[in-house]
Amino acid sequence: MNKLGKTLGVVLALLALVLVAAITFTIGWRPFIGPRTRPLTVGKFVSTPERLARGEYLVQHLCDCMGCHAEHDWTAHDAPILPNTLGAGQDMNLLKGFPGKVYAPNITPDIETGAGHWSDDQLARAIREGVSHDGRALFPFMPYLDFRHMSDEDLASVVVYLRSLPPVRKQQPTTQLIFPVNYLIRTVPEPLEAPVPEPDISTPEKRGKYLVTIAGCTDCHTPQDAHGQPLADMDLGGGFILDGPWGRVASANITPDQSGISYYDQALFTQAIRTGFVAARKLNQIMTWHAYRGMTDEDIVAMFAYLKTLKPVRHHVDNTETPTFCKVCRQTHGGGNQN
Repeated sequence: MNKLGKTLGVVLALLALVLVAAITFTIGWRPFIGPRTRPLTVGKFVSTPERLARGEYLVQHLCDCMGCHAEHDWTAHDAPILPNTLGAGQDMNLLKGFPGKVYAPNITPDIETGAGHWSDDQLARAIREGVSHDGRALFPFMPYLDFRHMSDEDLASVVVYLRSLPPVRKQQPTTQLIFPVNYLIRTVPEPLEAPVPEPDISTPEKRGKYLVTIAGCTDCHTPQDAHGQPLADMDLGGGFILDGPWGRVASANITPDQSGISYYDQALFTQAIRTGFVAARKLNQIMTWHAYRGMTDEDIVAMFAYLKTLKPVRHHVDNTETPTFCKVCRQTHGGGNQN
């Protein structure tokens, strides 16, 4: 009996070593110990008229923060923000397919239910590094992986503007993700431990690349696999499914392929951004033209200039056609059988 006990002890010890090695060399220990973080600072961003104006532009018209952090009438073509909800968050489960219950928090300066008790650096860390004020990893639907490319000055402007919003008392529930997603998202945040300089905007194409990046265009216009990872060689090739009160639509291919927007000229692109129409064809309101329409002419021109430099992706997506299976993105969308 004593010999059996020793044998079992050795077996259990070996199994424990195998388990430790398996975790160490596969997913690592980050899912169990929490996201990587950096020490917070006590600095405060100085509010200036220039930062307020730039922050409003970024939040309202380029990064579309209020697409998630405000409630909308999603049945209307311009998806207007509902009264008294600006910055107060939103139940994101109107968008189908999340691995759990997802809520965009109240980011107004309300002390009890919003971000009024967050430090400036806690806000900054959440925006660019994906770690909430309480140390939780944010679900990456919050596009912090795009915002981490936002310059320090643009980040300061965003925080200054958010601090200027009227406080709204509205408590949003805490996001609750299913296992194992609730653990795996802890591996995603990476601390920013060096300054992020102003972008090179010396040409329209370079300016456009920065704008397209922090606007998060890739997140919606690139199809994903079953694990939520973007498909290789399909950047901005369309086919990402967005199913909600606006209907079930697939994002458009916005590369310069014949199946994409090769037929666009600057006037047509500007019309789409400003009005939500491509000639007589109406864009679905989940395409955030209603935010982008406030962009400057210079930024719209730069965005289009950059999109024209992309590698063409052959991927036919047309929401006016009957949804069929697409062997390219492995989703069912309009025109899928033409790929």
